[in-house]
Amino acid sequence: MTDTASDSDPDADAERVVVLAHEKFPERAKTATGVLKYADYDVVAVLNRDRPGTAASDHRRDLPDVPIVASMDDAPDADTLLIGISPIGGEFDDSWRPDVRTAIERGCDVVAGLHYFLSDDEELAALADEHGVALRDVRKPKEDLTVASGRSADIDADVVLTVGTDCSVGKMTVSLELVEAARERGVDAGFIPTGQTGIMIAGWGNPIDRVVSDFTAGAVEEMLLEIGDDYDVLFVEGQGSIVHPAYSAVTCGILHGAMPDSMVLCHTAGREAIHGYESFSLPPIGEYVGLYEDLAAPVHEGDVVAGALNTSGIEDDAAAREAVDAYADELGQPATDLVRFDADEILDSILGEE
Repeated sequence: MTDTASDSDPDADAERVVVLAHEKFPERAKTATGVLKYADYDVVAVLNRDRPGTAASDHRRDLPDVPIVASMDDAPDADTLLIGISPIGGEFDDSWRPDVRTAIERGCDVVAGLHYFLSDDEELAALADEHGVALRDVRKPKEDLTVASGRSADIDADVVLTVGTDCSVGKMTVSLELVEAARERGVDAGFIPTGQTGIMIAGWGNPIDRVVSDFTAGAVEEMLLEIGDDYDVLFVEGQGSIVHPAYSAVTCGILHGAMPDSMVLCHTAGREAIHGYESFSLPPIGEYVGLYEDLAAPVHEGDVVAGALNTSGIEDDAAAREAVDAYADELGQPATDLVRFDADEILDSILGEE
C-alpha cells in the first residue's frame, strides 16, 4: 500500500482491492468509506450481502461508482481483500470467513485492521501459506516501541491534532480533508495516521489503540520525529474522546505524544450521548475546549482554534449551514463541515492567517 506522505509514481499500476463491508455499508463501515474516498489504490468491488447490484455512489454521494457484489465469488480479479469493518472490540465475524478463504484461494493478500489478528488464525494462516499470499494485520504494533521522550515540540512542523466530542465523529476525515486543503494552498502538509483506517490509506503508521499504554505517547512521538522536519504542518489523526468511558486513555496518549500547537474539535450534528454508551450524555460543546486545553497544557500548551461538524445526517444544505453556524457559536471559533463546504475559514484559523 502506498504512503500518502510521499509522491506516488503516476505510472505505477494501482493495487486492485476488494473491500468487505457486509451489512454495515456505508453507515457503519467507516474503514470501507475511508478507503473508497482517500486511498490511492483501485477499489474494484465492495462486498455487501444486503445491497448487491448497486454501487457505492448509490448510497453516499461522495463515494465513487464502485460496484457492490454479494460475495468474493462475484468479485472481479483483485490483488487484495481489505476488511472494511472494525466493530466495537475489533473482533472477526465468522460469517466473513468464506469470503476470506475464497480471496486467499484466488491469490489475494488480505488486509485487516482488527484486534483479532488473521495471521494468528490457524486455518487462514495455513491457507495463506499454501497459496503464497500475505495476511497483513495493520493493528499489530511494532515490537520496538518505547516511552515518549517529550521531543515532539522540537520538530520544525506545526502540529495540528483533531480531537472529538465522541468516537466516530470524523476525526480521520477532517485530518485528511485539511491535508488536501492545505496542499491546495501550497502548504507542505503531512498526515500522521494513528488508527487502522488511516494506516490503510497512508500505508504506514502506528495503531495507537493497540499499543501498550506506557508506549502510546511514544508511538505518536516516533512518527512525528520521523517526518516532522520534512513538512510545514502535520495533521495528526485523533482517536476517541477525552470523555469516552472506554477510549479516553488513547485520546490522552495521542494528545500528550503529539504535543499539538493547535486542535480542531470534531462533532456530529445532533449527537447528544456517547455512541454505544447512550447512558453517558455529551457535555456542552463549550466545556470541551477547557477539557482539551487544560489536559494538554502541562505537557505542551495548545489551543482549540476551530471546529469541524459532521452534517451527513442533515439532507438540506441550508439546514446544514445553520447547524454549522450554531456549532461555531457554541465553540466560539470558526467551524465548517469540510466534506460539504469549503475549508477556508478554519484553515485560516489553523494557519494563523486572516
